[in-house]
Amino acid sequence: MKFRNAGRHIKESFKSIKRNGWMTFAAISAVAITLLLVGSLIALLMNVNKLASDVEEDVSVRVYVATGTEESEQEALRSELDEIGNIESIEFSSREEELDNVMGSYGEEFGLFEGDDNPLHDVFILNTSLPEYTSEVAEEAEKLGPVVDNVNYGGAEADRLFELMGTVRNVGAVIIGALIFTAVFLISNTIRITIFSRRTEIEIMKLVGATNWFIRWPFLIEGALIGFAGALIPVSIISYFYLRGFDTLMGYLSGTYFSLLPPNPFLLQIVVLLLTIGIVIGSVGSSLSIRKFLKV
Repeated sequence: MKFRNAGRHIKESFKSIKRNGWMTFAAISAVAITLLLVGSLIALLMNVNKLASDVEEDVSVRVYVATGTEESEQEALRSELDEIGNIESIEFSSREEELDNVMGSYGEEFGLFEGDDNPLHDVFILNTSLPEYTSEVAEEAEKLGPVVDNVNYGGAEADRLFELMGTVRNVGAVIIGALIFTAVFLISNTIRITIFSRRTEIEIMKLVGATNWFIRWPFLIEGALIGFAGALIPVSIISYFYLRGFDTLMGYLSGTYFSLLPPNPFLLQIVVLLLTIGIVIGSVGSSLSIRKFLKV
């Protein structure tokens, strides 16, 4: 676009939007409804992914030390555990601390088991660098000799959990991709209808010698403006309900290991994403729709 023509193209775009009021309203509505659906699903799936990550991070390998193991043997075991790959951190919980945790969860009746009557074991808690390494680390820990009484990480249930979380992410990505494709299709067709109603105007401009890009630029700007205006509506709706829902749901999740994505910067990312999608789809939709009318 030549700089001297930029003002004219922008002015023509606004005139066209005003002149074709009902078609502009239809195009903006299509953008708004589609992006509201896309944005809502993205916000939902991103938070499901966050909760899934919290669940995965809460899964750890618990290495139970055999009763009667000397302190020096425990230190030797810790050194061997340190040598296992893919471990992010190792925590030690004594049998007394384990009993306190059980009493806190199940009641004071477990207070009968004290001192030598305590049936619980000292435990090394291994947190892996990635959840996928949990079973591998558990298998390596089981090989560390007689001082290891048992190793537990949830077994098949944890493996199914990781598989489920992977499925949720993959399905979510496919759904989002399908919705964005649907958005492109709906918006492009709506803009095509708008351009079709002005095909005579385009033909006249071609016949008097206007270049393709001279004709195309006002439509591209108009499509971008329609996409931007249409994206503002879902951005406002999603921001309002996310802020309200975040405060409510975080009240239920308080005291747990789980949390939602904080509004800052998550909402800013959603705003930028939807506005960008609206502008790009509006421009691309106009470009694709006008091509056939430029062949005069």
